[in-house]
Amino acid sequence: MQTDGLWKAVLGEIELSVSKGSFLTWFKNTDLLRYDQDLTIVGVQNVFIQQQLEKKFKDLINETLTKKGYPSKKIEFKIITSKSTKMIYDEPVILEDVAVFANDEEAEVEKVNLNGLSHSYRQGLNEKYTLDNFVVGAGNELAFAACQSIAQNPGTKYNPLFIYGGVGIGKTHLIQAVGNALAVNNPSIRILYISTEQFVQEFVDALRFRKTADFASYYRSCDVLIVDDIQFIAGKEKIQEEFFHTFNALHQANKQIIISSDKPPKDIPTIEERLRSRFTWGMSIDMQTPDFETRCAIIKTKALNHSVDLPDEVVEYLSNNIPTNIRELEGALNHLLAFCEMRAVDPNIGIATSLLGSSKVRPKHLSAKQIIDKVSKYYQVPVEDILGPKRDKDIVVPRQVAMYILRSELHLSFPKIAKELSRKDHTTAIHSIDKIEKQFHLDSDIREAISAIKERLYA
Repeated sequence: MQTDGLWKAVLGEIELSVSKGSFLTWFKNTDLLRYDQDLTIVGVQNVFIQQQLEKKFKDLINETLTKKGYPSKKIEFKIITSKSTKMIYDEPVILEDVAVFANDEEAEVEKVNLNGLSHSYRQGLNEKYTLDNFVVGAGNELAFAACQSIAQNPGTKYNPLFIYGGVGIGKTHLIQAVGNALAVNNPSIRILYISTEQFVQEFVDALRFRKTADFASYYRSCDVLIVDDIQFIAGKEKIQEEFFHTFNALHQANKQIIISSDKPPKDIPTIEERLRSRFTWGMSIDMQTPDFETRCAIIKTKALNHSVDLPDEVVEYLSNNIPTNIRELEGALNHLLAFCEMRAVDPNIGIATSLLGSSKVRPKHLSAKQIIDKVSKYYQVPVEDILGPKRDKDIVVPRQVAMYILRSELHLSFPKIAKELSRKDHTTAIHSIDKIEKQFHLDSDIREAISAIKERLYA
């Protein structure tokens, strides 16, 4: 159990350092078989992964162990042959930097990977992601409601569903949770979850080994296609063409398409206009950075999954310590729990602050002037104009956004907000904040602006 806790913390850290495709392909099904200061043994599931970890990621693993406080003089990778171990070929296997192997055993590994197009529909989904354990808050409730609807009636109402938002806010959890819910509701349905990076690499392999017909047939024969991080399709003309035809085939057949991105379709650079327009055919939803209360709920939920009831002061510390990224939040929690498990102590605020004190913290000194300056820079409007009497739309909107953020982040009174913005009447602040609150749920530009400004405040 101790090694399990340590390895979960290490994998959580590594997931932030490598691409999603690399993590799924090389790290997901590894285990920590042994740890001590002289020798660490990592269990892997075939010689191909063993070679890649040895060649490319050994230093990263060692650095991460050291960072967590568990240095080791030597790291070895051992192939696990136990029947109880899930085979790596249960996942969509993508080749990266495929080598020409010298012996038959290694050549057979390559062959198995290349035949990965034949895997069944469940192979890409992570069963830990469910709608039941997804924490719903103000920033994601619309996306969650849409996903619930799709889980009941795929291919009808929201098709395609395009979910976008910043890094580490739960998009991957939500779109995989829909796939898992659909699989439970209809076991015969064929669901395919894939990252865009994996889609690209599989297409390159299909071209290389003249299997494009198999590639097209595989993707166009599913009932539900879930694609993560579609922004990585930008600039890849042949990939865009292939995805365009796949999209058309599925949509025409009323098959459900779910897509995630870190930005809305209109802001993804260098993609064909015909693809951009198709991404907006159904429903596009902006997922926002979770607020303080939602972050606290997420921490408590994930801690309870580890059978740990964290003290409220620890929950609040973690929530304040990492205000914008759920993935980093979970990594910090795993770090804390692994540390306490290895030492057989209960988590407390002292341990949390000593472990995470060097991390980025929510600034205690955040001032009204800083907020106004960030709003000014984001909108490229001089501070003097925001504080001045002009009522042009390109000035009024930044002024109202500044009032809204002063209220939401500093909890200032309406008279105080009016004073900070050089307004004579506090009813102006009341009207402005009320207007932005309403627009927040209707206007994606306003949501993006507020999210971007907050990220800059806490960067």
